[in-house]
Amino acid sequence: MITLRALLAIAALAAAGCTPLALGTLNVPARFFGNYELVSDLAYGGAERHRLDVYTPAEVGRPLPVIVFFHGGHWRSGDKARYRFAADALVAQGYAVVVPNYRLWPEVGFPGFVEDGAAAVAWVHANIADYGGDADELFLMGHSAGAHIAALIALDPRYLQAAGGSERWIDGMIGLAGPYERLAEEVFGAPSAQSAARPVNFVHPGQPPLLLLHGRDDETVPVRNSVRLATAAREAGARTEFYVYDGIGHVGILTALARPFRGRAPVIDEVDRFIRGRLAGSRP
Repeated sequence: MITLRALLAIAALAAAGCTPLALGTLNVPARFFGNYELVSDLAYGGAERHRLDVYTPAEVGRPLPVIVFFHGGHWRSGDKARYRFAADALVAQGYAVVVPNYRLWPEVGFPGFVEDGAAAVAWVHANIADYGGDADELFLMGHSAGAHIAALIALDPRYLQAAGGSERWIDGMIGLAGPYERLAEEVFGAPSAQSAARPVNFVHPGQPPLLLLHGRDDETVPVRNSVRLATAAREAGARTEFYVYDGIGHVGILTALARPFRGRAPVIDEVDRFIRGRLAGSRP
């Protein structure tokens, strides 16, 4: 049995930053208390990192709404295995969750990792029924660089079209602390060359609905990124929800999905309300 002392140690590690050790430690409660089935390392393409994990509740009744969750890591690092705690939180709400890996810089530059994300979504749409998911109830979600990838797939229809799909597949996009307007020059080049990589440039009236969540104390990806995207989407007439949490930073918006930290910000509740509302047709 995991002890209170162990949970406090987890908290201390996670508070130190979004490191592989901290994220891996957050998976410990999910391993002890999670009630899910996991199918690992399914191939959606030919590259080494073209692999994904599928999480579903231990008992699946009707086909479940699906969340494809893209990990962060500044487009240069990160691994799907470190996000078991995020999948655990979402599966507990009654969703099938898919966490893909994608190729990283410098192995590929933009738009390679976005193309990988679109290929993963296409695989999910074609295959998730075999794992208890409903391809007609499909949402994209991501943190940090993963939110950027999810947003571009949702807002720029060329990526899914190139993968044999359509933006009509996407019922909504959920972004946690995403960089949507100013991107890392090392990965994307000078700001003058970033136009095609900025999700804020692709808002349009018929786009999938957005839920944007950000911590006001985020010093890694300033909250203005979500402010700009939410404002642009609303001005285009697109359905958009936007929430800012006081006292939450870049890592905190993600760790609010983990069992020891779920009281810090209502991320899980907002995600669940957004999805249920989209499926019921009742949210603005």
